[in-house]
Amino acid sequence: MADQVRVDGPRGVILVAEDEPHIRRILVTMLEAADYEVVPTSDGAAAIACLETDRSIDLVVTDLMMPKASGLDILDRLRSLEHRSGLPVVVLTAKGQDVDREAAFSLGAHDFLTKPFSPKKLIARIEEILHG
Repeated sequence: MADQVRVDGPRGVILVAEDEPHIRRILVTMLEAADYEVVPTSDGAAAIACLETDRSIDLVVTDLMMPKASGLDILDRLRSLEHRSGLPVVVLTAKGQDVDREAAFSLGAHDFLTKPFSPKKLIARIEEILHG
């Protein structure tokens, strides 16, 4: 089926840091359906390890509360990496308190969405960040 072969490749690479398997599966499925390559990780330490490599990543979607390192830890480490310092980050979390939102934005998050989330709104926000 040659008509299904993508010639131009994915529209971008998105690192997903989400410890809940069900939510991670939903994110991977919807992002791949929107023609993104997805790098899924199940804890903050794995996400940080991935970010410390030279792998191509265009945007990060991260939960706040995860084992081994939080989403805020990911943001903090990300901003200290020269080759990742400007990488856009969307926080997707059940922790919607103002203090969490303020902490995420102070560390350079581009957006902060609370769970349950609208897949259409998340994709629209990612499109806006990556493609204007």
